[in-house]
Amino acid sequence: MGFLKNNNSAIIRKLTIKTLKANKLRNIFAFIAIALTTLLFISIFTIGTGIINSLEHENMRQSGSSAHAIFKYLNEDDLDRIKVHPLIKEFGYSIMVGNEENSKLLKHNAEIRYETDKMAQMTFCYPTTGKMPQEENEIVTSTKVLDLLGVLHEIGQKLKIEYNIQGEKRSKEFVLSGFYESEEASNLSMILVSKSFVDKELANIDLKNSKFTSQDTGVIDLDVMFESNFSIQEHLDTILNDCVYSINQGAENNIEAHINLAYMSTNFNKDLTVPMIEAILLIILTGYLIIYNIFQISVVKDIRLYGLLKTIGTTPKQIRKIIINQAFLFSFIGIPIGLILGFLIGNILLPIIMSAMSIKKYYISFYSIIFIGASIFSLITVYISCKIPGEIAASVSPVEAARYNEVKVKSKKKIKKSSQGINVYNMAFCNILRNKKKTIIVIISMSLSLVLLNSVYTFIKSFDMDKYLSRFIISDFIVGNSNYFNDQKVFKNESDIVSEDLINAINNLDYIKDGGKVYFNLGDDKVLFNYYQRTAQVYGLDDFPMSQLKVVEGNIDLEKLKSGKYILENVYTDDFGNYEMKSAPFDVGQKVTLNLENSTNKEYEIMAKVEMKDNMTVRYAAFDTEEGYATRMILPSNEFCNIVKKPLPMIYMFNVNKNNLDETEKFIKNYINNIECNMNYESKKVYINEFKGVQNMILLVGGILSIIIGFIGILNFINAILTSIISRQIEFAILQSIGMTTKQLKNMLKFEGIFYAVATILVSLAISSIVSITIVHHIISDSWFCKYNFTILPILITVPILLILGVMVPSISYKATSRKSIVERLRKLE
Repeated sequence: MGFLKNNNSAIIRKLTIKTLKANKLRNIFAFIAIALTTLLFISIFTIGTGIINSLEHENMRQSGSSAHAIFKYLNEDDLDRIKVHPLIKEFGYSIMVGNEENSKLLKHNAEIRYETDKMAQMTFCYPTTGKMPQEENEIVTSTKVLDLLGVLHEIGQKLKIEYNIQGEKRSKEFVLSGFYESEEASNLSMILVSKSFVDKELANIDLKNSKFTSQDTGVIDLDVMFESNFSIQEHLDTILNDCVYSINQGAENNIEAHINLAYMSTNFNKDLTVPMIEAILLIILTGYLIIYNIFQISVVKDIRLYGLLKTIGTTPKQIRKIIINQAFLFSFIGIPIGLILGFLIGNILLPIIMSAMSIKKYYISFYSIIFIGASIFSLITVYISCKIPGEIAASVSPVEAARYNEVKVKSKKKIKKSSQGINVYNMAFCNILRNKKKTIIVIISMSLSLVLLNSVYTFIKSFDMDKYLSRFIISDFIVGNSNYFNDQKVFKNESDIVSEDLINAINNLDYIKDGGKVYFNLGDDKVLFNYYQRTAQVYGLDDFPMSQLKVVEGNIDLEKLKSGKYILENVYTDDFGNYEMKSAPFDVGQKVTLNLENSTNKEYEIMAKVEMKDNMTVRYAAFDTEEGYATRMILPSNEFCNIVKKPLPMIYMFNVNKNNLDETEKFIKNYINNIECNMNYESKKVYINEFKGVQNMILLVGGILSIIIGFIGILNFINAILTSIISRQIEFAILQSIGMTTKQLKNMLKFEGIFYAVATILVSLAISSIVSITIVHHIISDSWFCKYNFTILPILITVPILLILGVMVPSISYKATSRKSIVERLRKLE
């Protein structure tokens, strides 16, 4: 015969409230646990979406536009034909005037252009203060240009602009109508002029039919937006086809058009997907462990109550509903608080993460979806966590509930007596084995934070600064012309050489260790083997730069190399040192002919294949019409200067004593700011700080996550100990009534806490070791700048902390719950 169906919703609600009031301590723990679980969810979502948005905006700023597609080097006929295509929803365009040629802007590229309002918005040049230029003498520019020219950030300021139109140098005094905040790391700014200025200055240039290339005066760039971010390439192809254009080089109707790189560089979304899923699963597991344990302990404690409810007709479904209602009542309070705190923490961490990634601007994501998502995941975690305890309460019969006792010691081993009587050590050990499931959950929840902390620490300790630095820079300092370090100008002219005066000034310093020049030939050079020919970039290296090359194949004999019979072939490698044969098509030992632009032809034998870091090169790649990238060929400087008509000293690289790095940097800064302003430099210190920033970011984020999870684990431990002591008040009274002293009872509880701590340490050591040599090792092996180092140091450091907690928590809990006398506690048996 089944239970009679009834509908006592009001009674169920009252029972829910009554049981809540009767378990105030449990309520506090449950509320904190749910709030912390929600905090973890919203923090992860906030940081994740913030990183995605920030990287997306950063990619747009680096590409120079937020447009979907870009058409370059157009004339007015091209512009009129393309901009009306029905697939284009929005567009903006600019007309090139020229580059600003003021000597104060040698280290900063400033292009003078007319831009439509929409174009200025898409290229991040729209004035944040003031308005777009309307009159012929009005301009808008960046705060960086204003600073370099020594002009105040005020509307109406006058500034003289020097520019070049088809070889004719001109200058004009303008009035500042507006300005925009420049990107700190950007080396390019716009000086926006009015349409009336362009019409007057470019009156003699045919903008309608001219075939423009690169940065010609009068060239038009068109940026377009489509309906959505999807099918951008298909839309671009359709427009080119409909307007009868081709992107193939050499075609009569050739036009340069491409997708904005910001929309092609979406790997960061994929890269974040797996870590986000892993983080969500970790949080669900963490939240489950504590919320489940809280409700499981609460159910065991109140099992007699649920049995009595069954005797008066409460159904299993209604009992489950009581427990689930309690959990959701906690959620309605805990989740909003967790959302607020988690959002704040996420937005505190986001700028730190972005700064470590060398991204100064970050975008806080205040999307309702992340709050809804975090709330749903928290509710799912709560529901899963209280489902099993609800089943336990619903399935127990009234008779079983009346006789229920948590003590289930099945071991037949006898508890030994010490010479003083009771062996509290053995009693403590038996006590923690009473409810093995509860004990295991407490130990796992405490171990989880230690495993995470150890994994983060292992990853941080595996960072190899030498490997990281070797990817970017191999000497303490590199000095050269400002254009060499400018991505927009680069090393393309004979005037872009490094100053001999600067080199001499550096060599006069007492603490210089090693130094040498890197030479380059600007000519159109070729390298031939039989009938096979490749475009070549030819470099000449002094002894010190030569010593910094990484030999990939063969060996370098410097004396033989200087004989004038041998040459080195450069290879392009990935992050792990692998290279494609296509980038180095010749073999060691082969004889090749170097054909220089000055008609010099000389045969060399390839002595070795080497890797030359990009910061030693011109920092742009030449292309071979047939094979893609041109090959780089390297000669010793004595041979290079013999065969090259105009050997250009491109850079000077040098090392100093470690104690003089800061002193050297100050010297160079002073020199290039006050003596030769057209020179610039690059130092290892920038990359060291960047490396440390990444390290600190991972340590901070991982550390905070570990602390929160650790706090949840400790909370679980405190809850387990405190609830156990409260539920065993009668048991303690019986033990004390038959002779157990208060001191022995306290020692027994302390041993229980120590057993928990020791078990946590042992489990953490075992799991951390397995996770370290499998998962962490695999992650590190995929990181080119890391070198795996096994460690368990964080767990060893936490050993005394856990042991102290193991002693203190039971002592404080017992003291807080043992104010009643033995007689008063024994009366509860009646």
